[in-house]
Amino acid sequence: MTSEQKDNLFVLVKSLTKSEKRQFRLYVGRMGSNEDSKFLNLFQLLDKMNRYDEKVILKKGIVTKQQLSNLKAHLYKQILISLRMNPAHKNIRIQIREQLDFATILYQKGLYKQSLKVLEKAKLLALKNEEKYSAYDIVELEKVIESQYITRSLSNRTETLIQEADQLRVQNNLATQLSNLSLQLYERLIKAGYAKSDEEFREITQFFYENLPKLDYDALGFREKLWYYKAHVWYSFLTQDFLSTYRYASKWIEMFDESPNMIAIHPVFYLKGNNYLMESLALIKYPSKFKGVLQQMMLRTSSEEFPKNDNLKALNFQFYFSNKLNLHFLEGSFEEGVFIVPEIKDGIAEFSNQIDPHHIMMFYYKIACVYFGADDYENCIVHLDKIISNKSLKMREDLLCFSRVLNIFAHYEAGFDYHLETHLRETYKFLIKMNDLHEVQKAMIRFVKGLGDIYPHDLKSAFEDLYQELKQYENDPYERRSFLYLDVLSWLESKINNVSIAEIIKNKAVHLNRKERPSISPLSADLR
Repeated sequence: MTSEQKDNLFVLVKSLTKSEKRQFRLYVGRMGSNEDSKFLNLFQLLDKMNRYDEKVILKKGIVTKQQLSNLKAHLYKQILISLRMNPAHKNIRIQIREQLDFATILYQKGLYKQSLKVLEKAKLLALKNEEKYSAYDIVELEKVIESQYITRSLSNRTETLIQEADQLRVQNNLATQLSNLSLQLYERLIKAGYAKSDEEFREITQFFYENLPKLDYDALGFREKLWYYKAHVWYSFLTQDFLSTYRYASKWIEMFDESPNMIAIHPVFYLKGNNYLMESLALIKYPSKFKGVLQQMMLRTSSEEFPKNDNLKALNFQFYFSNKLNLHFLEGSFEEGVFIVPEIKDGIAEFSNQIDPHHIMMFYYKIACVYFGADDYENCIVHLDKIISNKSLKMREDLLCFSRVLNIFAHYEAGFDYHLETHLRETYKFLIKMNDLHEVQKAMIRFVKGLGDIYPHDLKSAFEDLYQELKQYENDPYERRSFLYLDVLSWLESKINNVSIAEIIKNKAVHLNRKERPSISPLSADLR
């Protein structure tokens, strides 16, 4: 990463829109004494700089080296205050907290009745929009005020507040347990990928059900159901039960379809739910349904009602283009996929501060797969090298593994025989170190190592033998994960039939669309 991306203040200044910069200057200029203030001069200098350079700042004489840290902190705070006042950032959560702040000020002035009136309105707004953590804070402040503002109705009021506090506490505890479980499952998926054995499956399943809180589903609110579905989505991803992933992600989106007002309140949840739904549809190979979900998401997110901010722009870019690539994989339209690569690279550069390094590497892997499918093996190798050579990231082990395996196949297809032996040796060492040598990977590496000993007229027969060997693992609960990252069976079919891999996948897509139902074998019932 470049140095300017490491300086938080510089990144914040560069993220501001023209209207936000104008508002900040107006905010600072509301008092004449601020016109020539040091923090405003620093802001204007940072705004003009293309990259952060502390030497340039000190050379301008705005501030001494000893004072710079404090001045930067002050400017950072002032920018955030200005942004908080911007109507564009006034979402429901900020509105509720603002009312809570107003009520606190009134309470501190001893205006108890006015404070309680503001709190009641804020509480109703919080409950209506499933902001129950804020609602709990409001009830707790109401209890403090009521303990000092004595009225004849205090006894009835006390009982009501206690009941509200207890109910919100239970709901918030449940939401916290579900969100904790969801986060732990997600962390495991990022670090290790899918379950690789019966032992891992049992371990994940035991962990999931031991940490899944007991609940009454019918009593759950919108927020609690979201976390409940999310936890199940990650569990089913980990255990490769992709039909369950599809079911829970579908329920997730159905909630928003039934309560469309919640989309504007929880836009991130809406986007992520759609992304998980499309991921599951790609994994169970359901292209027609996949395309419909993608189109519906784009219609919703491009509407006037959908909120607009930098975070949502980054997520929209990430989920849209990641799933556009998935659609090209499903349909075999690799040549079309190549055309959107420049747009994806521009987006990665634009949102590099919002998208985490792991997902950027996922983009590079998918781009490499697009080039592989389009027979552009050199560009495939270039993008795989961005992953393989990156030593500073802790990425999903599956991604690192299959980047290396695909790299071997790309070198073979490109005719780079003089590099092949080195990559084979490095990949084998890497997989041994990971303890991740499964039957599919072993068979593929054995095949590539033996290519030099196969006569040209025997090559088709060798491809057929490898195809038959790998085909038996296509629906194996743990071996099939290999085919999720690298469609080696379609590649072998293309070699056997002497046609492009794109043509093979296109024919499969036509068959799948006619079938209209996904088919995938869940893990055996006795393991559950």
